[in-house]
Amino acid sequence: MVGASVTRLDPNEVTHVSATDLSMHLLRQREVLELMLFKLEELEMLLSTGRTRWVHHATVEVDRVAKALTSATIERDALFFDVAAEWGAPEATALRELIDVAPTDAWREVLGSHHEALSALAAEIAEKKGSVNQHLRTALRVTQETIAGLGEPTGEYAASGSRVADAGSRLLDVRV
Repeated sequence: MVGASVTRLDPNEVTHVSATDLSMHLLRQREVLELMLFKLEELEMLLSTGRTRWVHHATVEVDRVAKALTSATIERDALFFDVAAEWGAPEATALRELIDVAPTDAWREVLGSHHEALSALAAEIAEKKGSVNQHLRTALRVTQETIAGLGEPTGEYAASGSRVADAGSRLLDVRV
């Protein structure tokens, strides 16, 4: 081609594109984590109010979000390692390490805010998961006690799972 010039990419621009892709992906991953937190809260509400009819649907949705999160993590790792290599730190394996080698203060700030938000969401999800697991254990125990004590009073339970009063009513009337 006559008059055509070859344009060379500035290495800083390439880094900027890869780092921007990583930043956008981290933002999407934050959204998926927020969705996971929402789904866990939804599941917890169903369990705490005794609306067991919808628990299966809620757990299926939690599984879907977990699969999306796994897929997003794989994509993030690929972008992460590309940026780490471009920034001269191919041995970096954690976001905190990548922040330390970021070429500018702006990238340290952007990636640092992602790190803080992702860490906070992970902590909230871990706490919510523990709460949901407690509700599930309580529901299982109540169900087992109900089945085991069809001929004996089983009492009533608070949302925390503790017994609050003995009563004569039954889930199943065995006298019929």
